[in-house]
Amino acid sequence: MDSGTGGTRYDEVYAAWRRDPEGFWGEAARGIDWDRAPDRVFDPSLGVYGRWFPGGRLNTCHNAVDRHVAAGRGEQPAIIYDSPMAGRIETITYAALQSRVAKLAGALAALGVGAGDRVVIYLPMVPEAP
Repeated sequence: MDSGTGGTRYDEVYAAWRRDPEGFWGEAARGIDWDRAPDRVFDPSLGVYGRWFPGGRLNTCHNAVDRHVAAGRGEQPAIIYDSPMAGRIETITYAALQSRVAKLAGALAALGVGAGDRVVIYLPMVPEAP
């Protein structure tokens, strides 16, 4: 994708990240709905890998699904599944995905899973996985 400046948009984004990683990721984080905003972008006290967005708290499901439905994009595609091997193509809207996620959450709650519990799900890469 050409940006009109002789380079690609990818080149520009990559250069911005290289120039100022903290600034780059701080700006990207503005596109996230935080339950609690991070105290800072990066904490280098843990060594070379540090800790990104310490103190921040977010809800991944809200950011990936719920906020799109709330913004009126419920009927837009959230997942397009195209498997030549299975001969299956399926498009799942944000609203339909939200419904599926709510059903799974209800099933887990019925099994006694609650806040703070860790759950591991090992499934193939199919739309039913969410």
